[in-house]
Amino acid sequence: MRTMMTMALICLGISTAGAQTPGELPREEGGIALAERLGLPRPAVIAHRGASFDAPESTRAAYLLAREQGADYLELDLQRTADGVLVAVHDDTLGRTSDVAERFPDRVDAPVSAFTLEELKSLDAGSWFNHAFAERARDAFAGLEILTLDEVIDIAEGGVNRPGLYIETKQPGQFPGIERELREKLASRGWLAPRAEGEGAVNVAAMPGRVVLQTFEKASLEALQREMPEVPKILLLWLGDGYIPAADGPAMGEGEDPARYYAAQRVRSPEDYLAWLDWAKAQGAIGVGPSVALAAGGEQSYPDLVQPWMNRAAHQRGLLIHPYTVDDEVDFARVQAGGVDGFFTNRTDALLAFYGRPPAEPIDAILERLGY
Repeated sequence: MRTMMTMALICLGISTAGAQTPGELPREEGGIALAERLGLPRPAVIAHRGASFDAPESTRAAYLLAREQGADYLELDLQRTADGVLVAVHDDTLGRTSDVAERFPDRVDAPVSAFTLEELKSLDAGSWFNHAFAERARDAFAGLEILTLDEVIDIAEGGVNRPGLYIETKQPGQFPGIERELREKLASRGWLAPRAEGEGAVNVAAMPGRVVLQTFEKASLEALQREMPEVPKILLLWLGDGYIPAADGPAMGEGEDPARYYAAQRVRSPEDYLAWLDWAKAQGAIGVGPSVALAAGGEQSYPDLVQPWMNRAAHQRGLLIHPYTVDDEVDFARVQAGGVDGFFTNRTDALLAFYGRPPAEPIDAILERLGY
């Protein structure tokens, strides 16, 4: 007997053939043709905050490692300092990835926007990694700095490989006008005009999709489209208040495993999911960034928004699919089989190997060559 979800999809014109059968793979020509038309690499290897499994996230070491390994894109979260400088920081506050509690104990919970660039540069953004991941610690990670957008661009431009930039407006409501400032910076650095090809194995910086802009927020996507209508944009997808409506269910219980809770979440209806795809397309997005429920769970395991019917619906609307954030081969294989066009990953080397493009050097050799 067909499920109510399947019947609803049929009524909406979405093919359900093989939707729940792992052995039946959807056709991928749509994604290939779309990526070629848009000038984006496919499958895309998007280095999430750099090669952040093996070096402190969003630091010079992580971005250099990702570039040297052969990532297609360096991904970063964009915020703005108190004195108006664009910086690459993920969290709203600095406690997890710096020594702000020691340097500025009275401001440990203050937002990034409360600090000047000079204050941010005084923080140690690397030692936390050595404490959290002793098996991957390196003395040279201690004292790594928070980077400006300019410094990330310098890294993208500074090697034989020439990756693109994949930039998220982080908490854009806190930073009015950041979309305009991003356009001005990218234009001043020559990233909004055609760029000459280099000699590296990776030359995404010379492709039309050299910059991809991403956001969870509808208002920011609209602003990005106004400021940079020609630049590819991705709407990141999430379930919950203000985002795609989730089916009714209990709230997360105290002490409950977040990964288990998120994996159990479902969209309220196919219509709700498709409405977000249609809105993204209407606002100029060229793709979506859905969350993934990971096989092993963990803090990056989220609602399963890469079901085959969802992927087919995106491709039918001319939208690419770049899921976040996937690090293990078992998840690469399962999610790729559902018809996606690349991944955000902390483990650049693992995803490159999965796609048959393994780095030419081991991680240790690259880091040592780079001075780490």
